This record gives sequence, C-alpha cells and structure tokens, in this order.
Amino acid sequence: MTATGAVRRRLFGIPSARAVFSRPGFAPEAWERFAPVACSLMEGYHAALEDPRPHILTPRLDAVEPEVRGFAYEGAGMGIAALDALTPRQRRLDAFVAGPAAAHIYPVYVGVGLAYARLHRTPESQLARLDPLLGWVTADGYGFHEAFFRRRRYVEEHAVPTRLTPYGRRFFDQGIGRALWFSGGAVVERVAGLVAGFRPERHADLWSGVGLAAAYGGGADEAALRTVLTHAAAYRPQLARGAAVAAWGRRTAGNPAAHTDLACRVFCGRDAEKAATAVAEAAAELPVISVEPRYEIWRRRTEDLLTG
Repeated sequence: MTATGAVRRRLFGIPSARAVFSRPGFAPEAWERFAPVACSLMEGYHAALEDPRPHILTPRLDAVEPEVRGFAYEGAGMGIAALDALTPRQRRLDAFVAGPAAAHIYPVYVGVGLAYARLHRTPESQLARLDPLLGWVTADGYGFHEAFFRRRRYVEEHAVPTRLTPYGRRFFDQGIGRALWFSGGAVVERVAGLVAGFRPERHADLWSGVGLAAAYGGGADEAALRTVLTHAAAYRPQLARGAAVAAWGRRTAGNPAAHTDLACRVFCGRDAEKAATAVAEAAAELPVISVEPRYEIWRRRTEDLLTG
C-alpha cells in the first residue's frame, strides 16, 4: 500500500462490515447468511482506496472467491467513483469499466451508485458520463445505500427520493428491494412484510430487487424461494427479470453459482443459462433513439421472453 493509499484508507475506509449489519432494523440472520458478501464488498472498496491502478487492483479483486467476486468489483466501483470525485480530471472509472472491469460493469455501476449516495450526488446528474444503457444501474445502488444507511426514512417511513425523476425512482426502489433481502437476512416473511408496507405502485420494482438479490446473493433454499414466489405472485415478471439479470451478470463475468441457478428455476421456470440468454436476446438491436429509455425497453422485452 502506498502512503497516499494508507491515508485514503484511514480517511474514507469503513471500519467494520459487521457493524453495518448490526444497525437497528437488521435481522440477526443478515450477518450469519451474508457475511462473505459484505466482507467481499468492503475488501474491494478498500483495495480501490489503497491503490486504484488497474494492474494492482485487478489481481486483488480476482483473488476473491468467484461466487462473491462480483461484490468485490461492486466495492471497487464505489471506491473508484469516490476517488474520481476527489480528483475529477483522472476519470479512473472510465478506464476501469472499459478495461479490466468490462465483464463486471453491472456490479461496478451498482457500487458507483453507492458512492453517489455517500457523496450526495444524484445518479441522473452523472448519466452522461456512463454507459448509455447500464448507467441507470447507479440509481439502484443509490437506493440500496439509502435503505441501508437511512433506513428509518426510506424503509420505515417509505420516503420517496425527491431528487430523482419518476423513472429514476423505479431503480431506486429496485435498490431498496435488494437491501430488504440482505438486511432482512433472506427471512422471507420479514422481507415480504416490509415490501407490503410500501404503496402498491412501488411493489413491482421492490420485488424485482428482491429477485435480483435472492438470485445473485443467495441466502435461501428452494422452499423459501417458493414462498417468495407466493408472496410476489402478482409481480412474477419483475421477480423473474431480477433473477435473470443476476444470471446474465454472472454469466458475463464467468462466476456462476448454484443458488443463482436455483432462483432462476423457481422464479423464471428455467435454469440460469436459459434465463441469461433471455436477457441477452432482449438487449439485441435496442433502438438508438427512443422516446422511452432504452433500459426500459430492455426490461420489458426480458419480462416478455421470460413469461410469454
């Protein structure tokens, strides 16, 4: 670690992943089931703070166990985005996603959204600097952060973020859904009860986040996943899309997981490979110019392929 990296780690590092999972409102099962996820994300974040140069950072991230490696890249995205905010001329993020993190761009952008929340930047104000399709994912990370660290306002009081557009709020809610799964320790009845507390028009995006988190992060057996499906029956297309996106992300990165395959079989009615293929097919020949966001067309096509 360089001297500069040591200073950055001391100033901006997060002392304890476990302390984050011990915050009020978190289920006891959260740390028990997701400690490797939390530790991998923190490891990636601190690695980026210590030395973000790709030839130093990438081997550290790739040394993480494949099943949780995406979370390490998510943490690295968070760290690099924070460093770019401090020294905006360097644009480290651009080089990272165009190079060694290209296969992990989805979790990297989630991490970027985490950084935006900590820096009090709105994701949509930064979209022009990001991938024109996947840039919206930063709003998911933003929502996840707020649900984790401002839980009372955004989970208990169900506040709506006023600095996002209506479309940006949909990704924000997807991030909240993911946060509910992890902070709820994958205890299905608990997670479902929290979702039910939100206004009905928010449920579809919340359940898509639950589906994504359950498929990518695991934490539940088949019986629990089928209970999720029972609770979210009216939102199965969104639940299935979330799981399929998780499978697509893992296939792109080359880090498959048995729990992702299981979630796809339950939520999508097909294995992870076929679910990922549906996501890839839905992304083909998206219009360059469209009245509605290209990402929304991609989402809708994916749902149609999975449930049609």
